[in-house]
Amino acid sequence: MNRVMFLPACRSFLIFSLLFALALSVFPLEAYAANAEEAALAIERAEAIVFSCYQVVLEAESAGGDVSGLLARLNDAGVLLAQARVSYGIEDFDGAARSADLCYETGVEVRLEARGLRRLAMEEAAQRFRWMMIGSIVGVTIIVCASFVSWLTFKRYYYRRILGMKPEVVSSES
Repeated sequence: MNRVMFLPACRSFLIFSLLFALALSVFPLEAYAANAEEAALAIERAEAIVFSCYQVVLEAESAGGDVSGLLARLNDAGVLLAQARVSYGIEDFDGAARSADLCYETGVEVRLEARGLRRLAMEEAAQRFRWMMIGSIVGVTIIVCASFVSWLTFKRYYYRRILGMKPEVVSSES
C-alpha cells in the first residue's frame, strides 16, 4: 500500500520540478553582473536625468507650483547618484549600477511629476487671469454706469435748480 501512494507523489514531484525548471528558463532571475563600462554608462544616464529634473523642477517653480516635495525626492536621487559614484570609485560596479538605476528611476518619476505640476500651475494661472479679466470688465462697466447715472442725476438737479430761480429785479440808483 505504501508503494501505491509513493508513485503518484513521485510523479507529481517530477511534474512540478519540470514546470519549475521551465519557469526559471522562461523568467530568468535578474542579476547584476556589471562591468566598469556598464556602471559608467548607468552613472552618466543618472547624471543626465538628475540635471534634466533640476531644470524641469525650476520651470515648475517659476510657473508657481509647490515643488517642496519634488525637491526632497530630487535630493534622494542626488544621494543615490553620490552612492553610485562612491561604489564606482571602490570598484563595486554592481552597487554602482544598482544605485545609478535607482537614481534614474527616481529622476524619471520626479520629472513626470514636475511636468504635471508645471502644467497644473500654468492652468491655474490662466484661470486666475480669466477671472481677473472678467472682474476688471465688470468693475469698469459698473464704474461707467454709475458715472453716467450720477451725471444724469446731477444734470436733473442742476436744471431744476436753474429753472426754479426767479429773476431778481434790481433798481438802479443813479
